Amino acid sequence: MNIPAPAAVLQPEDFDALDLLLDDLRTRDEEIPQWEFCEGFMAALVCSRRPIPQEEYLPVLLGMDDATAIAPFADVAQRADFLALWARRWLEVATALDAEVENLEDEAAYHPEVMDVRGAIAALPAEELAVLGEEPLPSFAQVWALGFMFAVENWPEDWTPPRDKEAAQWLDASLEALVAMTEDDTGQPEISPFGDDTPPSVSVERLNAFGDAIWAVYDLREIWRSIGPRVETVRKAAEPGRNDLCYCGSGKKYKKCHGAT
Repeated sequence: MNIPAPAAVLQPEDFDALDLLLDDLRTRDEEIPQWEFCEGFMAALVCSRRPIPQEEYLPVLLGMDDATAIAPFADVAQRADFLALWARRWLEVATALDAEVENLEDEAAYHPEVMDVRGAIAALPAEELAVLGEEPLPSFAQVWALGFMFAVENWPEDWTPPRDKEAAQWLDASLEALVAMTEDDTGQPEISPFGDDTPPSVSVERLNAFGDAIWAVYDLREIWRSIGPRVETVRKAAEPGRNDLCYCGSGKKYKKCHGAT
C-alpha cells in the first residue's frame, strides 16, 4: 500500500495557506473558486481518461490567459507557492485513489477536503447569525462535486462513454453519484459530519450519498485505467479505381501511374 511521505501530505496549516492564497486572488478576480471547488476539479483531472496537462487545465480553473501568466497571482513567488501546494495535494489524491482500501475509514483512503458551511454558520453566536441574514448556503460537499463536474463538462470528449456496454453503465452510474452531490441537501439535518461539537447540519441521506460519491471517484479512476487512453481512428483516404484517372494529374489511368507502384 502506497501512502505519501509525511512531508508530501498537506497539513491543516497548508490548507489554511491555500484558502488565504485564493482569498487574495479573489481581490483581483472575483471568479476565483474556493479550495473545495479546486479539490473536486483536481479529483476529476486525476481520474480523467487522458492526462490533461497543466498548461491546459490551469487557465480553465483560474481564468488565466494562459498557464504561464502571472495574473491573477500577485507575483511569481505566489504562483510558485500555489503550484507547489497543488502538486503535493495531487500526489496525495492520486496515491489515495490507487490504494486498495476496504472502507473509507482507512488512513490511506481518499478524504476530500470539504467544508460543512451550514454547520459552521449554525455554530456562530446569535448576533453574528443576525448579520449574515438568509443567504443560501451550500450543502455538505456540494461545492466539491460542482468542481468535479466542472472539469467533466470542460473536457467532454475525455468522458465519452466507452463502447463496452458494461463499462459505459459503470461510468454513467459513477457520474450520477457525483451529480447527485451537486444538488441541495433537502433532508432533515440529523448529524454533524465533523463531530458532536457543532449543531446537526447534514441529513443521513446526504452523508451516505457523500460516501457513494467518493467510491464513485475510485470507480472512475479504475474505469479509465483499465480501458486505457483513447486511440484516435485513422481514416485512410479512398483510392481511385484502377481505371480512373490518376489523382496526380498526369492524364494516365491510376493503374498505370501511381497505382502501379
